[in-house]
Amino acid sequence: MDPFVINSHGHLVFPSNFVPQLDFSVMRDVDHLTNVIQRDFETKSPTGTDIVNRVELDRYSTRFDLMRDIALNLFWANRYAMTMYDKRPTRLGDLPRQRDDVYLPVLTPWEGGEEKVLAIRKAYDQLPAAWNAEVEDDLFQIIFDVFSNRRHTGLELPAIKPTVGEALADPHNLTWRIGDYDRDYPSYSLTEILDCREEVAELEALRRWAMVLHNEYPWNRSKTDLVEVGTLTDDDFVVAFHPRDREVAEFLRRVKSGRRSAAAPANSKRETKRPIRPFPPLNVHSDFKIAPRLEALAIVKGEHLCTNDDLIRNSAYNWSPMSASEISKKTGIEQRLYTEDSLEIIALEAAEAALAHAGREPEEIGGVIFCTCTSTRLIPSLATWLSGELGIYQTQGSYDLIAACAGFPYGLFNATMLLQSVNRPVLLVCAEKFSDKIGTVRPSRMIFGDGASAVIIGPAPEGQRSDIDYLQAYASGPVSEVNSIIWPNPMFDNNITVYGPEVKSLAGRYLMQMIGELQELPAPEGETGSLLDHIDLVVPHQANKTMVIDLAKKAGLSADRLYFDIEKVGNVSAASIPIALHDAISEGVITAPIRAFCPGFGAGAVGGYSVMRVDPAIAAPLTTRAAHTAEWIPDLPSESPSKSSDDVALAFGGGA
Repeated sequence: MDPFVINSHGHLVFPSNFVPQLDFSVMRDVDHLTNVIQRDFETKSPTGTDIVNRVELDRYSTRFDLMRDIALNLFWANRYAMTMYDKRPTRLGDLPRQRDDVYLPVLTPWEGGEEKVLAIRKAYDQLPAAWNAEVEDDLFQIIFDVFSNRRHTGLELPAIKPTVGEALADPHNLTWRIGDYDRDYPSYSLTEILDCREEVAELEALRRWAMVLHNEYPWNRSKTDLVEVGTLTDDDFVVAFHPRDREVAEFLRRVKSGRRSAAAPANSKRETKRPIRPFPPLNVHSDFKIAPRLEALAIVKGEHLCTNDDLIRNSAYNWSPMSASEISKKTGIEQRLYTEDSLEIIALEAAEAALAHAGREPEEIGGVIFCTCTSTRLIPSLATWLSGELGIYQTQGSYDLIAACAGFPYGLFNATMLLQSVNRPVLLVCAEKFSDKIGTVRPSRMIFGDGASAVIIGPAPEGQRSDIDYLQAYASGPVSEVNSIIWPNPMFDNNITVYGPEVKSLAGRYLMQMIGELQELPAPEGETGSLLDHIDLVVPHQANKTMVIDLAKKAGLSADRLYFDIEKVGNVSAASIPIALHDAISEGVITAPIRAFCPGFGAGAVGGYSVMRVDPAIAAPLTTRAAHTAEWIPDLPSESPSKSSDDVALAFGGGA
């Protein structure tokens, strides 16, 4: 499934946010699956009884609030069907009795369901509309039709369904019987779901939820009953469950055979001990013979804007309520940028621009360092791939470096050391592509974006001072901080996950340490005070504007000394500092050579900084990238279900 598509209205749509699909290749056993299901479906989803209790306590202020809970309840009731199985209405007489890969659900009646349905119907009529009464009434009709005809409880649904033979072995088992089955029962196509539009972002998200939930039962639900399997005839239509894909089928076989896949590594229980003495920052002027000079800085940004409204219109089934303005307040981000191109392509584009701006040829480059934490390439490394694509016949070192959001200071650290041996320009590339590694994880989706940067670090002419004053790098800490950001994370369907309190802890720890070091370092030659007193601009890693400003204040830095562009580009990890430097030049914040302090910190409990001279002349012109046009986009569909069960079978496997 594509991580995002652009619909006919020019809006970003994230299919996985409303079509639940788990990666069963990483599921070790039923306990692992249960944990994932609980997190994605059960934690945020109320039961029918919960909804009625909230109604009785007047907890709902609008119709939207009530509908959202009903939809979440339906996602929860379909937690295994949607993620593991295709539902296929089939004549009982056509079902195999001996196969172990065709299942027949055994269901439990929803006790008190009719009374709860009536109470919820009455409550909806008495609540005010949140935004648009006509639209909300239409959405309620779709959602309530599914909810009111569900028949079975969602409390006792097992992940592993009985086979047809096992279900029929006890004639008193209950299962669905579909009366008057119509194979062309109206359903929504995937294109219709992706292309729906509402003026209110929250209602657009709910519209997609409603369409997907409607497709879970592509038959006349009012004529569906729970009956004992012993009363069924061969001509009765029942709902057979088939594994959604090969990975689900393998998981079911593994579980039934008692086999387990390899367990995840456990967190260390060892005590974390501080180093025997501090690691002092490197004084580049005195510690290195060859002075590094910044020759060029080029950046590439994603071509698609993903605004906070886009996030809300794509609210996933496992997100708690949140508005676009609340995202802005929490993160300081108004939009992030995504690209349809690969990480390699945007990195190559940035590298070519940097070489051109520096006036350097491939044969002059002595080393290539590629900093990223989102590469899916191992062989060849991105740095060696990039070297070849640039026409570099040989370097003394082309290698990848994983330092996450501290990638830029780590990269400068390594480039300066490599420069000492090659005595020729080093190409440092920092690039990330997060948009296809987030899935339904909301904190990650709120924060991360795509982008690339490239810096040429060459030897300064004889007698000239280094552009870099000091370099520092750190790593490790408490295990909780080391594992504060994880990708791939099997517990989150292999998507990137951020544990906010731990990230804030490590960022605060490092900022305090960095500021302390700058206060102890001497002022530049001929000046008084500390080095910190002579920093013209602080360009931090663009992690979370709200968080960084708060932490900086606690460390003694006022907000007016910090530069941010995160509200426009999001957090681009290793690329965030160089992109911010380029934006500061483009916006006229840096108009003459200045001394900048650039701290970074992130996953793995890594951190580092550079204190360096930034001349606006190093910035290569920014090329505006054109957005790709998606050729599949249809004419605007109607909002009525189309007569296309084949579309549903293709997109959702008959409703999953």
